[in-house]
Amino acid sequence: MTDTPLILWIRRDLRLADHPALAEAAASGRVVIPVFVLDEVAEGYGAAPKWRLGEGLAAYARALEGIGSRLVLRRGPALEVLRALVAESGAGAVWWQRAYDSAAVARDTTVKAALKAEGVEARSFAGALLFEPWEVETGQGGFYKVYTPFWKAVKGRDVASPAAAPKAMRAPTDWPASDRLEDWALGAAIRRGAGIVARHAHVGEAKALDRLHGFLEARVGPYRETRDFPGRAATSGLSENLAWGEIGPRTIWHGGMRALQEGAAGAEHFLKELVWREFAAHLMHHSPELASRNWREGWDAFPWRGDSDAAERWRRGMTGEPFVDAAMREMYVTGTMHNRARMIAASYLTKHLLTDWRLGLAWFEECLIDWDPASNAMGWQWVAGSGPDAAPYFRVFNPEGQAEKFDADRAYRNRWIAEGQKTPPQTALDFFAACPRAWGLSPQQRYPKPVISLSEGRERALAAYAGRDRGCAPETGGAKG
Repeated sequence: MTDTPLILWIRRDLRLADHPALAEAAASGRVVIPVFVLDEVAEGYGAAPKWRLGEGLAAYARALEGIGSRLVLRRGPALEVLRALVAESGAGAVWWQRAYDSAAVARDTTVKAALKAEGVEARSFAGALLFEPWEVETGQGGFYKVYTPFWKAVKGRDVASPAAAPKAMRAPTDWPASDRLEDWALGAAIRRGAGIVARHAHVGEAKALDRLHGFLEARVGPYRETRDFPGRAATSGLSENLAWGEIGPRTIWHGGMRALQEGAAGAEHFLKELVWREFAAHLMHHSPELASRNWREGWDAFPWRGDSDAAERWRRGMTGEPFVDAAMREMYVTGTMHNRARMIAASYLTKHLLTDWRLGLAWFEECLIDWDPASNAMGWQWVAGSGPDAAPYFRVFNPEGQAEKFDADRAYRNRWIAEGQKTPPQTALDFFAACPRAWGLSPQQRYPKPVISLSEGRERALAAYAGRDRGCAPETGGAKG
């Protein structure tokens, strides 16, 4: 069966270089049929991720054409679609890059077992991470639950050099039929926001590599000191491309290591951020419930509030707290949010508004083009206090204090909040063009009053934390909704 066609099942790995499964497939000399299946997992993506997936697939299809191949598109349950393709093409193997979130793992486990039982080689490859989650263990043989020891355990490990993109792949004489990408209408749910978000997206492998090179050339040196200032262009922006596999982590690691060896002061901290992503996947592999249940024991009795008018104001960027609202509006316009701003926005929802972290997690999943299931889940639980490495769990970020420290010149807030500015920038106006008309928002309206005073919200949160084991709900005070 070594000369039978090979189906390369593409998922969130839209690149040619640093792709072990694709590299081995190309080197095998076999006919390779790349296919993307809009399956039970991908159908569940939120509006912005699904739009970004469509953009990424279009770019990847063009990249494959450049090496004499093409991308076959099919829609339906993964196992059914792959079985049909095997029958149509006479393929003897299906290969893919591993995923680590529970939905993908369940799908892949079912597919692998069924195909093997039917005599088809089903093989999964590394490639999404630097280190497979089961390869990093504590001295006692368990998994790491705190980031710093995890970093110390992996920072000195060898990381294989990324494979170059193949120059060609053997194509079939007759290609299987393919759906048309435009017929899938992956951007339908994002509606009028698609054109605005598109201005800020950097789609495809070539743009991802440009991003990495630009960052390493100009911004990695002061990265540690500048990365927390959302008004500055100080970060790499690569979370968007990593989320869709448009760049491999080994490519980034080796680029960062070269910068470190050349004396770039911020290079190690940049590598630590890449390993933070690894840590999230490591935790999700070992704790599949990370995105759905409180990770730390003793938190199920915590008096989280459900959805409310206050939570809706948070979603709309209308809380009356400028740093929080700027963060939420940045996400609506660009599909991304600065990391410092994510912490402030998440802290405000879960602590000042005492709202269940799962509500915030779901909204980010709906709105982020760099949505990653493990990073999103760990980030929300970390801020809420219920998750891994979340000490001190009772920390409550003060949006005003954070703004004074990290946005003293108001560059970030002014970029995203139009109300009160005589001549607001286009970025701030774009929020009103991108958000649903049903919200009835206008840049001419008055900026809203705060949902709750910061001091009252903080005191209420601390009271809730103090009584969390007893399940004592605090008084709602002046919170609206």
